[in-house]
Amino acid sequence: MENVISADGTSIAYDRLGAGPAVVLVCGASVDRMSNAPLAALLAENHTVYNYDRRGRGDSGDAEVYAVERELEDLDAIFAVAGGSAHLFGASSGAALALLGTAAGRPVNRLALWEPPYFLEGAEGRPAADTASTYRAFMAEGRPDKAAEYFMAEVVRLPAEFVTEAKTSPWWPAQVAIAHTLAYDATVMGNSGVPVEAIKAIHQPARVLTGGASWPWMAESNKVVAELLEDGSHVVLAGQQHNFDPAVLAAALKEFWA
Repeated sequence: MENVISADGTSIAYDRLGAGPAVVLVCGASVDRMSNAPLAALLAENHTVYNYDRRGRGDSGDAEVYAVERELEDLDAIFAVAGGSAHLFGASSGAALALLGTAAGRPVNRLALWEPPYFLEGAEGRPAADTASTYRAFMAEGRPDKAAEYFMAEVVRLPAEFVTEAKTSPWWPAQVAIAHTLAYDATVMGNSGVPVEAIKAIHQPARVLTGGASWPWMAESNKVVAELLEDGSHVVLAGQQHNFDPAVLAAALKEFWA
């Protein structure tokens, strides 16, 4: 593990693996860089992979006040240690962050997005527009456990039985410990709609990847994102759900980045 200091003084932790063209990995909500570790190991066979902890989670520091701009500055810091430019991969809400960073002019060579969770107008299950405020309210009450439960039950819409069992599982304390960052991801997602103007600002080759066994609304919105991109493509990985098989996704990413 190494650290780099972001523009606001926050320490950002990252792992550097392998040798070859630089790749930066961005994790999604309720996880840290360990969620991408198996993928990073596979990509490191022919890339230099920078797998970092987003602020507020894992081994990275945090600031008192959150803003998406600070996360984009964290990306700047990682790109700097990566040599100035890199391919960029984001998973789930991390894909939304990667998209915003690319649209804002970060030095991305090729952009790969795994299931950015955007909703088309009228799609069922769209999170409430004030989801970030809901998380912050739970945190202000000293109830990070309720924030984690709300994420699973009301945002991801996991079955009630799963959520009940999750709260007695060995990994539940880790979910609670990172629950304050759920508001960060909700802020990145905005109203969870497709960010048309940001997408149109991206000129690099970009690929949206979706699991063939994922939610139907995900495939529909991901297809629209790919169609809006100037140089975009949409690939469906057969049999994959939102929690992907690292070997399957690594093969698809290597093909795109080659």
